[in-house]
Amino acid sequence: MSDSNTTDLTSPSSFILLGIPGLEVAHVWIAIPFCTMYIIAILGNFTILFTVKIEPSLRGPMYYFLCMLAVTDLVLSTSTLPKTLAIFWFNSREIEFNACLTQMFFLHCFSVMESGIFVAMAFDRYVAICDPLRHSTILTNPVVAKISLAVMLRAVIFTLPYALLARQWPYCRTNIIPELYCVHIAVVNLACADIRVSNYYGLFMVFFVRGLDVIFITVSYVQILRAIFSLPTKDARLKTFETCSSHLCAILAFYIPGLFISLIYRFGQNVALHFQVLISNLYLFMPPMLNPIIYGVRTKQIWNRLLRLFIHKGT
Repeated sequence: MSDSNTTDLTSPSSFILLGIPGLEVAHVWIAIPFCTMYIIAILGNFTILFTVKIEPSLRGPMYYFLCMLAVTDLVLSTSTLPKTLAIFWFNSREIEFNACLTQMFFLHCFSVMESGIFVAMAFDRYVAICDPLRHSTILTNPVVAKISLAVMLRAVIFTLPYALLARQWPYCRTNIIPELYCVHIAVVNLACADIRVSNYYGLFMVFFVRGLDVIFITVSYVQILRAIFSLPTKDARLKTFETCSSHLCAILAFYIPGLFISLIYRFGQNVALHFQVLISNLYLFMPPMLNPIIYGVRTKQIWNRLLRLFIHKGT
């Protein structure tokens, strides 16, 4: 144990996740909101999946993509939060090297997948609002299936180099990760090698992959807003805008904090470590909790079906 932090480790058998450095004494209490977010995320996303499954009217591209988003959020939460709670409550900080790389892959893969799903949702809203008469002929079930497959394959292909690059580096500095989970940049920073390739690839993922997603979504919503403001009456504009307001809320909650956190990891050397770790984890765990709330409350078809379900059970 004495040399575990500095031993020459070409491929360490395990890493030690510190949790939130500087706030160890408060881990038990910090775990409470994290556990609450996890429970809400699990219940909310399963509720979305259950509602879409039992309601025949909820059959369409938007709801298929929403189900994909729910599954993605469930995987994101489950790949990180149980270990986080184990660190907080049981001081279970050790994670095997391969398990760490696996967690890293799932974390980044499903994050990229979520970004791709938002792009698909933006395209669906664009067609539904800007070319409504052709919506059912453009976004047929086979087309939706192909888009979904493309979103998944893109996420796997672009994320795989994260794990491959992290595996190839020699680790001889320390096996301590000042994080709650195995995020790519925190792991490769422990390598005693020139990791510029990993850093450049991480920036490529932020600015090229997600950057292109943001550009596509922005262009789609510019066209959507132009179509909305061209409608003749205020009621028509409000009604049409309501159909895409939930997507806008979820997109803003996902991309803006994500860009902020990515830049802090690379350029925020003066930011307190405990603040950096706490904010990055809140960003990761908030969308899986917020997305089902946003879509459940702001999507009338889902909200009405849930109300009918509970009212029927109450009577």
